Amino acid sequence: MILEEIVVLGDAVVRIGLDDALRYRLSYGEHVVYENGRRTVRGRSTAYEFKSVEKLRYDFERDVEAQGGRLG
Repeated sequence: MILEEIVVLGDAVVRIGLDDALRYRLSYGEHVVYENGRRTVRGRSTAYEFKSVEKLRYDFERDVEAQGGRLG
């Protein structure tokens, strides 16, 4: 793993992982999960096109906030 981070918040655990093959997983509990070309929000999964780490983080944070969550 190039990057692995686990943050415990009051209402969820945020996990971030990125490896040297650019496989990734970001999760906010089970409510929002981004993993290797898939985006799952409240159990509904759709394709996700990875463009950059910055865009991935922005999209993930936006979905967390849309579900009533808060990062940081």
